[in-house]
Amino acid sequence: MVITDYLERNARLYGSESALVEINPSEERDNAVTWRDFNLIENANPDAPYRREMSWKDFDRRANRFANLLLSRGLKKGTKVAILLMNCLEWLPIYFGILKAGCVAVPMNFRYSSDEIQYCLELADVEVLVFGPEFVSRMDAIAAKLDFLKMMFFVGRNCPEYTEDCMRLVSFCSSSAPPVALTEDDYAAIYFSSGTTGFPKAILHNHRALNCACMVEQNHHGQTRKDVFLCIPPLYHTGAKMHWFGSLLSGSKAVLLRGVKPEWILRAVTEEKCTIVWLLVPWAQDLLDAIDAGQIDLNHYYLDQWRLMHIGAQPVPPSLIRRWMEKFPHHQYDTNYGLSESIGPGCVHLGVENTHKVGAIGKPGHLWQAKIVDESGREVAQGDVGELIVQGPGVMLCYYKNPQATDEVLKGDWLWTGDMARMDDEGFIYLVDRKKDVVISGGENLYPVQIEDFLRGFEKIKDVAVIGLPHARLGEIAAAIIEIKEGETCTEEEINAFCVALPRYKRPRKIIFDRIPRNPTGKIEKPALREKYCQGRLVESQITG
Repeated sequence: MVITDYLERNARLYGSESALVEINPSEERDNAVTWRDFNLIENANPDAPYRREMSWKDFDRRANRFANLLLSRGLKKGTKVAILLMNCLEWLPIYFGILKAGCVAVPMNFRYSSDEIQYCLELADVEVLVFGPEFVSRMDAIAAKLDFLKMMFFVGRNCPEYTEDCMRLVSFCSSSAPPVALTEDDYAAIYFSSGTTGFPKAILHNHRALNCACMVEQNHHGQTRKDVFLCIPPLYHTGAKMHWFGSLLSGSKAVLLRGVKPEWILRAVTEEKCTIVWLLVPWAQDLLDAIDAGQIDLNHYYLDQWRLMHIGAQPVPPSLIRRWMEKFPHHQYDTNYGLSESIGPGCVHLGVENTHKVGAIGKPGHLWQAKIVDESGREVAQGDVGELIVQGPGVMLCYYKNPQATDEVLKGDWLWTGDMARMDDEGFIYLVDRKKDVVISGGENLYPVQIEDFLRGFEKIKDVAVIGLPHARLGEIAAAIIEIKEGETCTEEEINAFCVALPRYKRPRKIIFDRIPRNPTGKIEKPALREKYCQGRLVESQITG
């Protein structure tokens, strides 16, 4: 089977049941065109303008219509089609329509600037772009430079003159499945690296990798048709979509929530009876802070059916999970580790039965193998730090049009992750840090994640990032950029006093109070912090002891 077969099966077996719900508490999408505008969607509730719903039958029909639109324009197998949309009910049917046409889906980061959009479109050899109203100003700035595109489709009202009205066009297309044969070896998608280590690279996956993501997710979290998955992160990223693949495989409902306010999350869980919620660290932190501040009363929400909270996309502070389990003692908890190069989350997986191992990222996931090795590829001794490498059917084919970068991370069947890790005597893997983020101070390796986890234990700290600053004598020193909780005040002296519990060499040598920038998947944007605080800056020795 290929992944589109699961959608067709669900439409056949569960056609009238809910597949997707979009909730947008902040606006009513006045400028958006919906499937409902063409009478192509069932179960629309006119009394809830912020809520839209789509059945499995509608989902499959929408995907078929978009696939047939692409084929009617002469697109061939392997043609690259980019998606530049905010999370919405149209996103996944368009994605699956691209796959059903035999084309390659190229999801785009909604935070890209005009120049980054152009760069990624060219890098991936995109011929067709689908975009929404939120991106008109950015597209206006580069439209004249995109002459390599064969066509652009617009999902929204007030269609720009250089695009075509996607929703109007698909309404004239057949809703029957297109006659395109797919195999697991066919190219399926290009995802872009998050850019936390430089400009994005294009990551090519085949249909086998997408199937792997489905099976891994369902195996790890046991989704059944009774589950309801609340999806908040952006669908362009492998994390959100691959966790949703568990809903696809089980034929269960998913809810796309457009917003991250704590009260919106709890209201969606209550109203939609969500059983599984995937959160990023900042959102979980905000929710707990709101409870502690008395801004949220859990008694006002119905949460009994919520069985699993899982979290990932970045190192998870153990202190955060301990707080979560105090507030939600009946929840199962899980964390997943993965990269876009390994088709997203799950190549390493903690498991709901291993809450006693909070702090670890887990063991090799379903269908995956993992090792920790030195620079020559030899496994390090148990407990020693080395680079985490993984192997499985979800490993990327390559960095598209970048053989040098591909050769740096693909060695045989193994993907070298660039993450430093260690393994305990029970086989659980602990993430230490990104290889490129390690701070070497006076010959000592300092791992920022370890220092960050410690600092998050200070009650006044909302978020923290540790980076290396150049230093005349030590080469680098560890600097802690600290974001304080709203309403709190804090001094450098308080932070230094708290850090006395750390070994002396691990204590941050400079404290900076500032906001911590994170990308849409929750990862700290350390390159931005380094650019802000390191460019042309040599920190003189102010260190005692």
